[in-house]
Amino acid sequence: QVQLVESGGGLVQAGGSLRLSCAASGRTFSSYAMGWFRQAPGKGREFVAAISRSSGSTIYYADSVKGRFTISRDNAKNTVYLQMNSLKPEDTAVYSCAARYLVVTTTDLQYNYWGQGTQVTVSS
Repeated sequence: QVQLVESGGGLVQAGGSLRLSCAASGRTFSSYAMGWFRQAPGKGREFVAAISRSSGSTIYYADSVKGRFTISRDNAKNTVYLQMNSLKPEDTAVYSCAARYLVVTTTDLQYNYWGQGTQVTVSS
């Protein structure tokens, strides 16, 4: 079992930055690929970024965030991060992290564990 807790959301003006954190329980964090997803009001869940297990050598980004967002992981702290720069109003959503054993994927249905989400609101 893996429990995930996100933090770092909030209200920010367009062009600003936020860093989201996702802290995981358990002693096998490095064995899990991690992903960030978001869901805006009235919309479906959308892939944002994903990082492979262990060294995180494989990373994927949605086209909408490429060049603005950076995903990273610190296995010693059992934490994955999402650095969000140049934020836009359309980035407003609830952001959730997810964990999948071994294999990284961009597909939400393939993740086994989810956090409760953290709200990000970007004002224009």
